[in-house]
Amino acid sequence: MCCSAVPASRPGPRARSHPVQSKKAAAGSPTGKPAQRVIKKYPNRRLYDTDTSTYITLAEVKQLVMDSEPFVVRDAKTNEDLSRSILLQIILEEEAGGQPMFSEAALANLIRIYGHASQAFMGSYLEKNVQAFTDIQAKLTEQSKTLTPEMWAQFMRMQNPLMQGLMGNYVEQSKSAFDKMQEQMAKQTEQMLGAFGIKR
Repeated sequence: MCCSAVPASRPGPRARSHPVQSKKAAAGSPTGKPAQRVIKKYPNRRLYDTDTSTYITLAEVKQLVMDSEPFVVRDAKTNEDLSRSILLQIILEEEAGGQPMFSEAALANLIRIYGHASQAFMGSYLEKNVQAFTDIQAKLTEQSKTLTPEMWAQFMRMQNPLMQGLMGNYVEQSKSAFDKMQEQMAKQTEQMLGAFGIKR
């Protein structure tokens, strides 16, 4: 998509009382699939939404993520895809807030994985784990919509033990799957070394 410069006389971000909604995404493409929203990042670090022709904030980009709206962030000059760096920036801001998700120990462990032989496997492993947790959360949210006030109160009382049970089983299964993956990797390494006549 051609990156046109924003006129110098353009006013600042428009004030909004509701989240930005893409007209393209609402209408969708001829195939029924929503068009990908394009956000341009300028050297002054401002983000320009080409769908609404307005500047948007990082908080509004986060809302697009929350709404599961497809988008891509591109450098206005080079057209380089900056989506990952923007998503990481959102995570950084969330972690710097009042309730961080990762402890220092967890972050240190993640850093140690970079450059390790298991880095490629760990990326896929974490992605599947996060997706599975999100699916569990979505099912619980969907079930809660049909609850009466009395049933909801009971649901809230048993939520913590229920989640502990669900996640306990899930973590155990996840650990088992990871152990099997490590075992398979060890066997493949042994076979490869054996083929070269090398013994560990």
